[in-house]
Amino acid sequence: MNNIYRDCYAGKLTEEYIGKTVRICGFVENIRDHGGVIFVDLRDQFGVIQLVSNDDKIFDGITKESSITLTGTVRKRDEDDYNDHIKTGTIEVLVSSLEVLGLAENVLPFEIMTSTNTSEDVRLKYRYLDLRNPKVKNNILFRSKVINYLRNKMIDNGFCEIQTPILTASSPEGARDFIVPSRKFHGKFYALPQAPQQFKQLLMAAGFDKYFQIAPCFRDEDARSDRIYGEFYQLDLEMSFATEEDVYEIGEKIFKETFEEFTDKRVSSSPFKRISYQESMLKYGTDKPDLRNPLEIIDLTDEFTDTEFKPFRGVTVRGIKVDGIGDKSNSWFNDLVDYAKTIGMPGIGYITVMEDMSFKGPIDKFLTDYERESLIKKANLIPNSVLFFIADRKNASKLAGLIRDELGKRLDLLDENVFEFCIINDFPMYEWSEEEEKYDFTHNPFSMPKGGLESLEKLEPDKIVANQFDFVCNGVELASGAVRNHDLNIMKKAFSLAGYTEEDLKERFKGLYRAFSFGAPPHAGMAPGIDRIIMMLLGEENIRETIAFPMSASGSDLMMGAPTEISEAQLREVHIKVRDKN
Repeated sequence: MNNIYRDCYAGKLTEEYIGKTVRICGFVENIRDHGGVIFVDLRDQFGVIQLVSNDDKIFDGITKESSITLTGTVRKRDEDDYNDHIKTGTIEVLVSSLEVLGLAENVLPFEIMTSTNTSEDVRLKYRYLDLRNPKVKNNILFRSKVINYLRNKMIDNGFCEIQTPILTASSPEGARDFIVPSRKFHGKFYALPQAPQQFKQLLMAAGFDKYFQIAPCFRDEDARSDRIYGEFYQLDLEMSFATEEDVYEIGEKIFKETFEEFTDKRVSSSPFKRISYQESMLKYGTDKPDLRNPLEIIDLTDEFTDTEFKPFRGVTVRGIKVDGIGDKSNSWFNDLVDYAKTIGMPGIGYITVMEDMSFKGPIDKFLTDYERESLIKKANLIPNSVLFFIADRKNASKLAGLIRDELGKRLDLLDENVFEFCIINDFPMYEWSEEEEKYDFTHNPFSMPKGGLESLEKLEPDKIVANQFDFVCNGVELASGAVRNHDLNIMKKAFSLAGYTEEDLKERFKGLYRAFSFGAPPHAGMAPGIDRIIMMLLGEENIRETIAFPMSASGSDLMMGAPTEISEAQLREVHIKVRDKN
């Protein structure tokens, strides 16, 4: 860029510019007074350059973080003054003229270069300053590179980029909608899309072969470290005349090539390991298993069918065997017992296997010889093994999964230099809602049930399996996908089991209902989460570090002041009256 402010970038200056007059601009990162000699560090997006002048008054009046433009001559630094920490550390600019373009206040809310040490609320309030920190800015520049790579990858694989509406109709897709009142249609509302789900299926009904977009999605869900409040982005894709295997293939290609492009860590070879939902819940206690952890959960319920030990009688019992830790200190085991209490367990029982294959531990005295022999055989116990027990009437799988994760961390079993992918499939189609006293969709209501109409008519709802799957990496869900329900009769039956009438379908899913009566093709797709992918590639623990202007954890925009009250006139325009809080 060559204009009145610069003819080159400050951070791109090299020794090739020595002796040349340049015009550069940027932000004042630092001002240093070395015994009357003033040194100024100038920062732009590409780096930092040191400024000096024979006329120190040229720097009078400037403050840190002011934006300036200047003309000067590039010269070599004295060898003793080299700075190995910056790319321009062997050169400096002798300033001949300088103009302040935007003067910064003397007192900043935080030091730019250490902004990440400031409380998140303050950082988000002054996010435009936080983003001047190169580390924070580089995350956003990295995000741009990843999205550009993904877009090109999709185009190279024959996908067509199509944008879908942001204002749409509300639909039951698993989370609360953000609703938008209509000015023109009294008492009616638009909704922001939780995902482009219906629109991408309609694109398949319209005859497009392969669709994708970098899609904004809006869900009124509480924030977590890996979930942003309000708005997030997906690489949304769909293919017509496609099967589950077709989606697996493109998903494996996207993930493997993207992760290998942007990281030096080892990435799982394809095809990725495929695990059914039921197997995952049994072996790992979660549908998002971290396969870097070699520990597996064992079902020990049958071994205690006739037990006299009351805590194990009539409940689900899970076990986790860990070899080679029998010599851990009592305090190590006590710490694990304390952790178990924090997740809702009364503690955690365990036994240690001695050299003669006898047991010791808190619950050994409650076991019969038959139970001891059964445990040795079922868990493949060897000397110095420890077998942990998790027993609960409803939540044994989940609790065992949490204990497995904790053991993996405490025993340092996770290889931090590996991205271990797997595909979890065969999710249950329905789950029982205690609150509503009916079956509801477990996940995506538009998934095709395995076995089609026959399974819907002959199986109990909790036995029906959806043709649905997740891509998981290191314990994080990175994408959900499915073979879609494209048959109107199957769709009517599937929704009826969740309590929806045909009239409900016609009213709430007008577009799909009509489109499926005009020869919709079989189709399938998935939606990798862009924010989570970037979070993992960057090694960040908080997803908000990957987004330029994120909401706070509480769901407020501290910089813009949203959400805000609006005027009575605006409310009247959309036919809304706000009740008094009391």
